[in-house]
Parts: sequence; C-alpha cells; structure tokens
Amino acid sequence: MLERLAERTGVYGVPPTAKTPGFIADAGWPQKLPNNWIIGQVGGLYVAPDDHIWIYQRPRTLTNDEAALTDATHKDKDEKPVDVMGFPRPYGILGDCCVPAPSVMEFDAAGKLLRAWGGPADSGKCRMEDGCVWPASEHGIFVDHNGFVYLGGSSRNADPNGSAWASTNGADGMILKFTKDGKFVMMVGGHGAKGPDSNNKNGGKNGTPLFYLPADITVDPVTNRMYVSDGYGNRRVVIVDAATGKYIGHFGAYGSNPIDDKAAAAAGIWMNDLTKGIMKPAFFRTPVHCVKIAKDGLLYVCDRGNNRVQVFNGRDPHLGQECRNTDGEAGKCGFVKEQFVSVHTNGLPGSAVSMNFSTDAKQSCLYVGDNSNMTIYVLKRDTLEELGRLGRSGREAGEFHWLHQVSLDSRGNIYTAEVDTGKRLQKFVRYGDDGCSGTGRTTVGGVLR
Repeated sequence: MLERLAERTGVYGVPPTAKTPGFIADAGWPQKLPNNWIIGQVGGLYVAPDDHIWIYQRPRTLTNDEAALTDATHKDKDEKPVDVMGFPRPYGILGDCCVPAPSVMEFDAAGKLLRAWGGPADSGKCRMEDGCVWPASEHGIFVDHNGFVYLGGSSRNADPNGSAWASTNGADGMILKFTKDGKFVMMVGGHGAKGPDSNNKNGGKNGTPLFYLPADITVDPVTNRMYVSDGYGNRRVVIVDAATGKYIGHFGAYGSNPIDDKAAAAAGIWMNDLTKGIMKPAFFRTPVHCVKIAKDGLLYVCDRGNNRVQVFNGRDPHLGQECRNTDGEAGKCGFVKEQFVSVHTNGLPGSAVSMNFSTDAKQSCLYVGDNSNMTIYVLKRDTLEELGRLGRSGREAGEFHWLHQVSLDSRGNIYTAEVDTGKRLQKFVRYGDDGCSGTGRTTVGGVLR
C-alpha cells in the first residue's frame, strides 16, 4: 500500500542528471478536529520556527450543507430564520455535522490541534474599539522569530448573503499582528481603500502604509523588516518595520519605485505581452501573491499575474527606495533574477502562487506552487532550473484542487493548503535526500512528454 501511495504522491519528471528529496503523502494528517468543527478555504498556511503548523481559514466559504449543524440564530430581511452565514434554517439545524471552526488554527507535527481563535466565530479577538478590523477574506499568515502572528486580507467585501458574519468595512487593506494566543497587538494599514495606490506610504492607521488587498507576509529575522505582497489590488511589495508598522520602502517589478498604476492597468493581462514577444513585463500583474525570504537574504516574489518568480536582495539598502529599472537589469534596484513558471498559462488564476525552501543548510530547493496547473515545481534554487514536480490536478491524496499555499517544517516535510472547493490541508513526508543537486530543465512547467 505504501509503495502505491509513494508512486502516486512522490516527485516525478526528474531528469537523470538531477536529485531531489522524495515525498509520500500522509493521508491521515491532520487529526480529526474537535467540536464538530470544519474548515473552509485555507487562505494562509505557515510552519513556525517550532515546527507548529498555522493555518488561516475562511469560515464564510463553507456551503449550506457543509455547515449543517449551524442553528437558526438570526433573521433575514424577510424575518425568516437563518444561521450566522445567512443560510435558511426554517426548522433549525440541517444535520449532525458541522460548524465553522475559528479562522486561526495551530497544529503540531502529528496533526493535533493545539489552539484555535479569531474570525467571525471568535470575534472577541478582534474588536473595532481596540483598533482591530477583521478582514473580509482571510489571506496570508506568518509567524515570526519572536512568536508574533501576522494575518492579511484580500477582499473588496465579502458574504453575498448579507449575514451576521458579513463584512461591512470595505476593502481589506490591513495586516493584523497578534500574539500566539490571539491577543491583538496592532494593525498596519487599514480598511476601505477605494482602489489601487501602489505608492501609498502613510494612508493607514497611525501613519502606516495603506495596502489594497494584501496577499502574503514575511519577516526577516535578521533585520525585523516585514515584507508584504500587496497584492490583489496593488502591484508592489511593501517594506515596513515589523515592530511599529512604519513605512520603510516599496518596490514593483525589477525593483522599480515609484509604480505607475495606470500604465500597469492599461497593459492588460499577461497574454497581451506574451503574444507580442514582450518577455520582461515592466509591472507586477495582480495578484502579487507571495513573498518569502531565504536565510541568505534573497527575497522571492510570486508575480502570479505574469506567471513568474522574481528574486531580490532583501538586504540591499537600495531595495524599496526610489529607483528605475525599466530594462530589468540584474544588480540594479535590488533586482537579482527571474524565472517564468509555466509561461503559457492563460489568464487567472496564474501559475506562481506560493513558494518555500528546503531545509538543508543551503536551502538548495525552491518549491513553487502552481495554482493553475495544480502542481509543485521542484527547482534548484541557485539556477531556478526545474528538477521535478509533486502532485497533479485531482481530489485524491497527493493531488490538488486550487493549490494555494506551500510551507515546510525543519525536517523538510511539505504542507499544502487548497482554496475554491478544495478546502483542505495535506502533508507530504520527506525521505531520502534533503536537498536538490545536479542539472535540470531551464524551462519551468509545460507538458511532460
């Protein structure tokens, strides 16, 4: 049985000139949730330094039948009984399971739930009178070296049912900071942004930059700088002080600053450039979906709308400052290099959706999740060559439907999260090599023959 599972869920497409870690899906991870809880789309996933797995899930994406144990607690505009999500409950509960879990959940490596808090189901953790506004759509989670938990949001407004859990605060433009037990610390940014402003420096709470639908967060443990991929509306990465939220800098594609939002919007979708042979798009295309920093200070950005990954020197003092790099010159404005990921992927949701690194000393593997082609590319980090793939489209163990997040623990095990109707977590246990070596394909993605 394990041999069949390893064959179905392991790395494939590895050329004879390359070596990669091996993986096998753990179909029993995580353990059963308590309290008849169920999770919705998983908008955020991160493995903390202590190897605890944190997720940030969207209770409001559950369907009527998935949340069948919710009772009639409110009334709709016609005075008919509904549950907290606006689903009709004329006779009370629909069935024996389930109810929405809190949005933030912490698991140990064995998949045991350790704590859960926040979100519409636990609104006491985030109160407007304390300066906290819960996002309309949960997106992006990070746990830093000091144990603080950061959360993002990526919706212009949520909940078409107009329910008790509906968000009425306008577009998400915030990053929230909490302790591990859910004590609110601060909000960076704000809510209610009217549209893109990729050069905003101080439009948020306490003079912090106002984001527009931010997608991901990372904190450099060396500098305590927080990087925010901003995001579904803006076309930039923002750098702030993780302790205060104060603006430090921001940059777009190739490290350029300022960013011309009007010109970027006029450029349209990536296929417009590809069909014209323009292989150095001058702007990030939305969404700018992830940002990750390696131990050596290299900063990796998922330019999902352009089907590419861009790499920057996160400790270059010029990164984020005013700088022009219209020709995409390496070594200028903090820009290092780039790689297209399944370059011919046509339109949203795009390819490069999430990334993370192997945990060998050199972090020699870069794992890039592809939200359109439902796979994880195993790249050699120093060359960005493809050495193999993990997973494919499907609903079985080791397969993906709308792969959304990729993270690793200290043993090199991979954890993934899915959105849309995927709504699940998976664990891939590493065996064999802990890093990547050899040579691979210079083109990432495409049909394997």
